[in-house]
Amino acid sequence: MAVRSIAEAAPPTPWSRNLAEPTIDPSAFLHSFSNIIGDVKIGANVIVAPGTSIRADEGTPFYIGENTNLQDGVVVHGLEKGRVIGDDRQEYSVWIGKNNCITHMALIHGPCYVGDNCFIGFRSTVFNARVGAGCIVMMHALIQDVEIPPGKYVPSGAVITNQQQADRLPDVQADDKEFAHHVVGINQALRAGYLCAADSKCIRTIRDELTNSYTSTSIEVEVFERSDEVSSNSLGAETVEQVRYLLQQGYHIGTEHVDQRRFRTGSWTSCKPIEARSLGEAIAALETCLRDHSGEYVRLFGIDPKGKRRVLENIIQRPDGVVQASSSFKAPAYSSSNGSYNGNGNGSGYSNGSNRLSSETIDQIRQLLAGGYKIGTEHVDERRFRTGSWQTCTPIESSSAGDVVAALEDCMENHQGEYVRLIGIDPKAKRRILESIIQRPNGPVSTSSSSKSGGTTTSFASASTTATASSNKLSSEAVEQLQQLLAGGFKISAEHVDQRRFRTCSWASCGQIQAHSIREAIAALEGYINEYEGEYVRLIGIDPKAKRRVLELIVQRP
Repeated sequence: MAVRSIAEAAPPTPWSRNLAEPTIDPSAFLHSFSNIIGDVKIGANVIVAPGTSIRADEGTPFYIGENTNLQDGVVVHGLEKGRVIGDDRQEYSVWIGKNNCITHMALIHGPCYVGDNCFIGFRSTVFNARVGAGCIVMMHALIQDVEIPPGKYVPSGAVITNQQQADRLPDVQADDKEFAHHVVGINQALRAGYLCAADSKCIRTIRDELTNSYTSTSIEVEVFERSDEVSSNSLGAETVEQVRYLLQQGYHIGTEHVDQRRFRTGSWTSCKPIEARSLGEAIAALETCLRDHSGEYVRLFGIDPKGKRRVLENIIQRPDGVVQASSSFKAPAYSSSNGSYNGNGNGSGYSNGSNRLSSETIDQIRQLLAGGYKIGTEHVDERRFRTGSWQTCTPIESSSAGDVVAALEDCMENHQGEYVRLIGIDPKAKRRILESIIQRPNGPVSTSSSSKSGGTTTSFASASTTATASSNKLSSEAVEQLQQLLAGGFKISAEHVDQRRFRTCSWASCGQIQAHSIREAIAALEGYINEYEGEYVRLIGIDPKAKRRVLELIVQRP
């Protein structure tokens, strides 16, 4: 098979005949299916994923700072004319700082400057623009001909083409920063994994350990630090990379342990504090905790000393001796992988109720599981609630009502002060069949349920304490969301479907609701519920500017 170089000199052109070649730090990883052409400087610990094109054949030069990751399908290119000033005060066609995440299919087109610690979301485009340090640009956004001030948040689908729009952008929140740090950490672990895969010694060691794992309860993985060799008999390569990343970012490191009985109640106990100045010292302290608490769960966590909050929780030992390699930041797309709380203290069915969930929600969970449906959870803060930008909690794989309730309560606990909703999913049709809010920013949803006769849906008897109107047929959550939609200037409509067509998702429109007050909206929605008794009815919220739905909420089931 022919092998070609992934790093090539710039071709001779009418505007340049210098044949400049890329300068690549030895610690960087460039996948063989990526292309780097021309005067491109790539810093330490950079990862360039498959399908990425970094082409300095027109605009030049390019700079990509340390710890930055360019994910699959990213394109970096520049126009012949136009330059930006990099942090070293030199001229560049494209400057991408350190600790950046340029995610799948994003386009960075010079002249362009991206500061340190930025996140550029899937398929977003940055052209002839400056993005300040610490900015979060979500998916499918366009940034052109503007300067984004440092620390700003650009929502998905935003089109920012004048400076007034850029200056009005909201600030990045703490959870957004943690999410970006998490993605950097994950990609650093991928970089280490790819480099190991290309190292025959590293792969041979792992293969030998995999062979021995059939008779051994633990896996020993040898890990190499950039400057010197660091090995661990108890920790996986990814865990060592995570420790290295936490230390590089200035975070503190801690450990906790818990036995199997207390694991379900989340009663973790701290190990000896880690006052490590080097990676080797930190690994030694972690291994000491693992040995001292053999047969128990042990987890690693990172602490932001400025924000005084955790940025990482990762179980690194389980009672069976298996070390977990996966991790999760406490961020909107990722939640803690620690043990789930179960009200009755065991892994069986949930029989003793819940301290956080209403009896109706628990009944819904039982009905969904009995019907063979899957259950998920999502959360969103108040700022993003109006745009419907929900984030998923940890996937729920269990079919036990007790485990599901525990997972829901864990999500609620991890995202206090936010909206949390329960999702019912038909695995065959791959469609949602239920969306029910179970927590609002002022606490868990507290409802009393009543079963209506005539086959109509179960509804709540009382409205939210913040609602200005009540309903005998709508839940307090539905009333509150109606208020939110009206206050946000969104359009409201409803849809209905019978049980036969429900599985094919063949919803029919009830018509748009022309309401000037919450009472008019409630009356119109209740009218549709009465008209289509015995069918599913759902509330629809529509953003008239973006012409997209921001809410789909089932308010009646057969």
